[in-house]
Amino acid sequence: MADSGKKSFDELSPEMQKLVREELVRREKRHRLLIIVLALIMFLGFGGYAVYYFTAGKTQDGYDTIAKLKGSKALANMKEGEGVVTATLENGEEITLEILDEYKTLYNKSKKKLIGWLKIDDTIIDYPVMQGSDNEFFLSHNLEGNEDRAGALFMDCACDVVHGSDNYIIYGHHLTSGRMFSSLEEYESEKYYEKHPYILFDTIYEKGRYQVMYAFRSRVYDSDQIVFKYYQFINAESEEEFEYNTEQMAALAFYDTGVKANWGDQLLTLSTCDYQENNGRFVVVAKRID
Repeated sequence: MADSGKKSFDELSPEMQKLVREELVRREKRHRLLIIVLALIMFLGFGGYAVYYFTAGKTQDGYDTIAKLKGSKALANMKEGEGVVTATLENGEEITLEILDEYKTLYNKSKKKLIGWLKIDDTIIDYPVMQGSDNEFFLSHNLEGNEDRAGALFMDCACDVVHGSDNYIIYGHHLTSGRMFSSLEEYESEKYYEKHPYILFDTIYEKGRYQVMYAFRSRVYDSDQIVFKYYQFINAESEEEFEYNTEQMAALAFYDTGVKANWGDQLLTLSTCDYQENNGRFVVVAKRID
């Protein structure tokens, strides 16, 4: 048999054997280090998910506790005249509104930032709705004003539940845990809509029931882009403007629900992030029926 030219380890000189041993030791160390690094990456990854879901679960537990305070009288006491507002409507009518008894405890607990409660039957959506002086705070704070990655559902700061707005817009996070507004995207399916056609939204002053009209995808546009921006539709100055906005929504809708809105109807818009494009949004619009 021809000589391959290769020598066995024992045939190498002592100096060469030493070099080979040192190289093997170095390779073994690199191999072990690689295993440790990969294990650490996996640990941190799973750990991150674990922390995220633990935090999400803790947040949900907090909201479950809050839900139990709905209707509670634990913190319902108010000073005389507190929780009562008087307003003059555009037609000159003067109205007096008082916070509903079932929301007084939560109103006080929320440092007077609670503006209502939103619920969609047979879904996880059953949350208090906040309203701040801007549309940033409740992206990262909960009902009690504490920092919370899940934030809270909140109404656009430009909406007015006392004097009324043509369209109440409520924002909420789309979380991978499935909490908050994550399930809104299910409305892409007409069958899901048929099973969940109604939304219950109470302001702190009155109860309301809404029927879903449209579900569609949109996005947040640059300020100089001339395009329909659903999030700018809070009040319409005329019947024509109202009709224009609803027609634009109808044109974007996944399907025709057959539900229409007329000038003077109260609308409710639910908005959450949609990850199919940058700055994407998933939107559900409903009108008040009682």
